[in-house]
Amino acid sequence: MHLVYPAVLSSLLFCVGVYGVLARRNAILVLMSVELMLAAVSLNLVAFDVWLGDEVHSGQVLTLFLIALAAAEIGVGLAIVLLVHRERGSSAVDRLRALADRDGNEPDRAGPEPGPEGAASRETTTT
Repeated sequence: MHLVYPAVLSSLLFCVGVYGVLARRNAILVLMSVELMLAAVSLNLVAFDVWLGDEVHSGQVLTLFLIALAAAEIGVGLAIVLLVHRERGSSAVDRLRALADRDGNEPDRAGPEPGPEGAASRETTTT
């Protein structure tokens, strides 16, 4: 088997994935582009494993771990996108400046910052 064919195909897949990550605004399409890049890496791993004739088949084993990582990544990513879509009504990546507040300011939940005397007492208690 020639190594050129899968290498060219995987480089094309990876380039399409990079273009999708850089050019798309929708978070779902960005996640799909990341999956394309992971598929390109998997194809390269299997192609080089076959080309080298590895007895352990480490490229194929690494590809299985990569598939498991991609499944976990897409699960967490989709959960975040669904949560953002429920809160904001849009999953546009360029409109997500701060996830804590719509105004871009994070609410102060812990109360006001301690003054200089609070900082000094904190330093003495930690030493």
